[in-house]
Amino acid sequence: MVKNLWDKQEATALNTGLDELVYRSNLIGSDRAVCNWGGGNTSMKTIEKDFRGRDIEVMWVKGSGSDLATMKHKNFTGLNMEDIRPLLERDEMPDQEMVDYLSHCMIDSKHPRSSIETLLHAFLPFKHVDHTHPDAIISLCCADNGKELAKEIFGDRFVWVPYVRPGFTLSKMIAEGVQNNPNADLVLMEKHGLVVWGETSKESYDKTISVINEAEAFINEKAKGQEAFGGAKYTSLSKADREDVLASILPYLRGQVFEEKAMILAFDDNDDVLEFVNSHNAKSLSQVGAACPDHLVHTKRVPLYLDWDPASKDIDALKATIEAGVQAYKEDYQAYFERNKNEGDVMFEPSPRVILIPGLGLVKTGKNLTMANVSGALYNRAVQVIKGATALGEFVSLSENESYEIEYWPLELYKLSLAPAEAEFSRKVALVTGGAGGIGSETCRTFVEQGAHVAVTDLNLEGAEKVAQEINEKYGEGRATAIKMDVTKEEDIQAAYRTVALTYGGVDTIVNNAGLATSSPFEETTLKEWELNMNVLGTGYFLVAREAFKQMKIQGYGGSMVFVGSKNSVYAGKSASAYSSVKALETHLARCIAAEGGEHGIRVNSVLPDAVLQGSAIWGSAWREERAAAYGIEPHELEDHYKKRTILGVHILPKDIAETISFLASSKSAKTTGCMVTVDGGVPAAFTR
Repeated sequence: MVKNLWDKQEATALNTGLDELVYRSNLIGSDRAVCNWGGGNTSMKTIEKDFRGRDIEVMWVKGSGSDLATMKHKNFTGLNMEDIRPLLERDEMPDQEMVDYLSHCMIDSKHPRSSIETLLHAFLPFKHVDHTHPDAIISLCCADNGKELAKEIFGDRFVWVPYVRPGFTLSKMIAEGVQNNPNADLVLMEKHGLVVWGETSKESYDKTISVINEAEAFINEKAKGQEAFGGAKYTSLSKADREDVLASILPYLRGQVFEEKAMILAFDDNDDVLEFVNSHNAKSLSQVGAACPDHLVHTKRVPLYLDWDPASKDIDALKATIEAGVQAYKEDYQAYFERNKNEGDVMFEPSPRVILIPGLGLVKTGKNLTMANVSGALYNRAVQVIKGATALGEFVSLSENESYEIEYWPLELYKLSLAPAEAEFSRKVALVTGGAGGIGSETCRTFVEQGAHVAVTDLNLEGAEKVAQEINEKYGEGRATAIKMDVTKEEDIQAAYRTVALTYGGVDTIVNNAGLATSSPFEETTLKEWELNMNVLGTGYFLVAREAFKQMKIQGYGGSMVFVGSKNSVYAGKSASAYSSVKALETHLARCIAAEGGEHGIRVNSVLPDAVLQGSAIWGSAWREERAAAYGIEPHELEDHYKKRTILGVHILPKDIAETISFLASSKSAKTTGCMVTVDGGVPAAFTR
């Protein structure tokens, strides 16, 4: 049963009517069993002063593209009811004409475009109206016998409206249905959702919750003694085994769903999802269609179901099933588009947004992790709807053409147009070693600023977590993940790539940046010092790049690596033989990998900085004193010493290096590989030749 979350004390403390509408909307949206992400809409009618000081009746309604759970005052639109009411006299009104008309009814042109279902709210003569997509109600509305069962639950208190795409016609049908039934206190929208109302905000909210629970109690009673989805056909792998298999196949799956642009992948293996994917009827039920029109833009009409026996644990067989399944899905989607397209329609990526795998769960895809999670969250709701509908009768959905007309509906696509434009590294995943340091942390921020998701790896986990937290607070949950990684330990590196695969689906760019530095006259250089430099800066860079190379090959659409070398990669630094030698090794290793990676679209380049003191742990160590001693100056004089020796007379900052790394990883350098770029202010002795 869904909970009534209304808090009398909190609600009483609200200042204005719009405050109360925001509060009610957030309560409704906070429970996804009540309302889908981005779906549903709420309204209230008030008396306001217009720009001339006259009293007018205003309807406040959700703005298009908002989510009830998080929307605030700025997400509502105010419309003059006096301008809207005459529309009730019309027999029809095309969508674009409706949108244009409503734009003239707005009391403030700076408000967002009003919800697609604005007229639904306006045509009902009630102060407060709520439209939601509750699991229990949609289960009823997506059952083939739903209308008959609704009579058992609600008697004559409901109006049943056959499926019609939202807009003028549906709004008028609802208004007339309510007008013709004086006992009505709710509307059931076939294959769609619920509408209720009240004279107070609390009355409308309470009605939403009580109606849902009436339907849910009825479904629960009907479901007694039934095996959900026809019972279990497969058994889930253990949590550890599921993650092992997923870590192996997600990069491969990511490559298969690649369609000009990459996708971010994540997975969901909660008990409800596993119950569904493991069932006898999942294969057929999943192909019936969407559980709600609001799902279509994010989940497509149907998911991809992979018919694989988890008991075999045969990963090669699963990969073969993935390849065949994704290819068939793309072909089917292209045919679906061709059968239903209207003039001017442009096809979306034909790859699936949701992939169901017995024994493993659900893989969700999206242009970023947020949208992948939205696809997954909506399909979780679909699972609940299918479960409820099949407990009542047969699950039914929109026809193919009805589905298409929602998926490619201009008014629905308008919501997507409100999202920020994709940036250079949108849909991409970057792994940065030494991510807690000066250059590393600035590189992580630069990638995320340009759309990437980033794995902040460092031996200093606390530092990496601090960087990731800062990024997520600014750019949104999940944009960065912190991973403890010792680049000298092969098992640490493999575990890190496993985590990245499970978090984002794979990796597109790596930055080999983990660093240290030592300084000793050659004859005083110990084997321990030599091996320390070699292990971290040589072997570490090799191991990190090798694992990236493997994963990029599995994905099959290329990738980019950037090695952070040093001026010392090409300049024989005094009293730094160990450091200089291994820095030269790094850049030559990069060129070797570039030579092998070209046929796979894997580019490898190096950036050669010098004297980046700001934010660097290296320069806060004994290295500062050692380098100062090598130059015969005091440690505090190093900054000026390095500045003066550059021909440009400048300090080199972490941001300078991060910008160069970003360039080398970007499409702007798509035809560059095996290259070294110096960022040192100009040190003639280190000019490459």
